[in-house]
Amino acid sequence: MSNPEDPKPGRRNFLSHASAMAALAPAALAAAPAPAQESHTAAKAEVLTTERPGADFMIDVFKSLGFEYVCANPGSAFRAIQESVVNYGGNTKPEFLTCLHEESSVAMGHGYFKVEGKPLLVFAHGTVGLQHASMAIYNAFCDRVPVFIVLGNNLNAATRRSNIDWVHSVQDAASLVRDFTKFDDSPISLHQFAESSVRAYKIAMTAPSAPVVLVADADLADHPIEGRTDLTIPKLANTSPPTGDPAAVGELADMLMQAQRPVIVAGRLARTPAGMAHLIELAELLQSPVVDLGMRMNFPNRHRLNLSPNSRALVENADLVLGLEVPDFYGLVNRISRQLEYSSQLITKAKLACISAGDRLAKSNYQDFQRYQPVDLDLAADAEATLPSLVEAVKKRMTGDRRRAFEARGAEYAKQHAAMREKARVDASYAWDASPVSVARMCAEIWAQIKNEDWCLVNGSTNFLSNWPLRLWNFDKSYRHIGSSGGAGMGYGAPAAVGAALANKKYGRVSVNIQTDGDLMYAPGVLWTAAHHRIPLLTIMHNNRAYHQELMEVQIAANQHNRGIDRAHIGTTIDDPNINYAKLAESMGMMGIGPIEKPDDLGPAIRRGVEAVKRGEPVLIDVVTQPR
Repeated sequence: MSNPEDPKPGRRNFLSHASAMAALAPAALAAAPAPAQESHTAAKAEVLTTERPGADFMIDVFKSLGFEYVCANPGSAFRAIQESVVNYGGNTKPEFLTCLHEESSVAMGHGYFKVEGKPLLVFAHGTVGLQHASMAIYNAFCDRVPVFIVLGNNLNAATRRSNIDWVHSVQDAASLVRDFTKFDDSPISLHQFAESSVRAYKIAMTAPSAPVVLVADADLADHPIEGRTDLTIPKLANTSPPTGDPAAVGELADMLMQAQRPVIVAGRLARTPAGMAHLIELAELLQSPVVDLGMRMNFPNRHRLNLSPNSRALVENADLVLGLEVPDFYGLVNRISRQLEYSSQLITKAKLACISAGDRLAKSNYQDFQRYQPVDLDLAADAEATLPSLVEAVKKRMTGDRRRAFEARGAEYAKQHAAMREKARVDASYAWDASPVSVARMCAEIWAQIKNEDWCLVNGSTNFLSNWPLRLWNFDKSYRHIGSSGGAGMGYGAPAAVGAALANKKYGRVSVNIQTDGDLMYAPGVLWTAAHHRIPLLTIMHNNRAYHQELMEVQIAANQHNRGIDRAHIGTTIDDPNINYAKLAESMGMMGIGPIEKPDDLGPAIRRGVEAVKRGEPVLIDVVTQPR
């Protein structure tokens, strides 16, 4: 039995001791008498240790790029790099955050970027780790969000230690996700690793952004580098986003000045806080209505020129539609039938113009670029970067007469905006006392508790909420919400919310996640990550006990097939038994409240939850809700 007062050897001392014992083993065996009738040769045992593995240099590279966190589900393919993060790197910048699923790791990076504006580092383990992560990578690709993925792999078959090493290693590690990433590389030297890391970061951050993958070979990470003085890290030089051609910008300014009923539609416009400020300036110059598609925090919802709920009518009556990073321009200006046979119809006679860098990252296999829509003027440039020059071009063309005409136009739009807000207030009162709780009542109760706080909506799936937050809350700052997922892949919402809450933590913001039930159950382990790493987050369950979008899709199909909708619940509901999300949260170490079915109980529960979040705790409140 060991003496509890004996000092425990450190990791490296322990390995050195093991090496020394292994060196003594052959001599000890030679001195010992061999058993009778048996002869054998003692095999030489050798244990290689090093005080400076290649993984340490890899951590130096990551630190030079400014990564604050690395999210990962631990895996042996990158064990050396993980060890260097926590020991050599001191577990700071980057700090290792334990995730229970690779999809959650990447989705956390997705949400983190949309608040912080810089990538989060993700480690993934070989073939199986990348397969798990692939859905979240696709979401980030469709949403044009950079995530930096380091994939552990053991390319040298001669050094694979077990059958698991074989099935988890691959010749072309990044091939699985190459169709929906922007760059990948498999460095075979530490020089190349440093250059490729800096190159990958630069490419990921250049608009249009997207995920990148760097394959880290296990042998390269383990190999000793003591005494090497030739290892250097290149300087990062970020690339300026592409801006619109000055002549085309001038032509667009002329079109905007001449239009009587222009409409500005914003998709993935705002890459930085400056994006919203530029759009406000342009809209107020022109006194033009703005439709914010909710993919980013593009425009204040209570601004008098925000007429997003009236988008269809505005487009139908416009004489100019300007799309700013709108990925589905075709869907914006066409009516697509939901009948059994496909049909579509152009709904406007307006001139069409767009500023978008989307064509700079078009892929062939995964076709997220939507149907082709001919336009009158197409600027293949980053819209946020181009807006300042467009604003200046409009100012140069502005006359007193045009300004007075625009102001009269803006006054009419302000009346429409006021009527729209009043309608939302009245509509929210319907089913106010219903049980299960109406979605409007739930969102109104949340707003009552957070409106005097510095808050951020960290789950952007407001379409599953009938857009009630955008109709009732005051989205007045660039960080108030993080937008949509991009690829609409389930399992995004909860981990993206945790990642965004991680970024909000340093700013003291109250992060609010209105979480759909089906989405959470894809990877509920991210609740444990939030509890374990003390990430303050208020999660309100929109628990309608169904994949309600899919239920409606089955109802549509049943009607089209003349079979009725009475069996549409089969395969689409989440009941019998009902899931108790409050107990699920408690099992993960979080505060759980509910289930709440009576609407009058909701306000006090949310108030209690906000108080806990302000103390630095994650909280989940299970609210049983109406479908939408």
